[in-house]
Amino acid sequence: MTQRSFRLSSRTLELLEQRAAARNLSRNALVDQLLGEAVRTDDHPLIRFRAGGSGRRRPALIGTRLFVHDVIATLRGEHGSVEATAQYLGIEVGSVRAALAYYADFPAEVEQDLEVAADLAREQRARWERQQQALE
Repeated sequence: MTQRSFRLSSRTLELLEQRAAARNLSRNALVDQLLGEAVRTDDHPLIRFRAGGSGRRRPALIGTRLFVHDVIATLRGEHGSVEATAQYLGIEVGSVRAALAYYADFPAEVEQDLEVAADLAREQRARWERQQQALE
């Protein structure tokens, strides 16, 4: 980490402190997170960050419920066909390309999201199987 000084309005500082407390983060950690997201969305205007079921903030396509990792997983399943992915997901080709562009710039982040999603799917599957066994 590198230390920098910034001048913030009192209102911005107040909002940061409220949000940091609500998320149980330090003010510095929250500023780092939000500033990092802002820089990324400036380069990728169809991407915004939102929390998923795990509470982690992940890149998502605006105007959809899809996270970037969802689009990339589908793109892989469609053998790299942008058009087939768009059709399967019911989104525009440009949205698939936007997710792919984000992935190209931040592959490690999206790969981590793919791993977390796969782990969650395995956990949910195991829970469902236990429930089915309980019914027998």
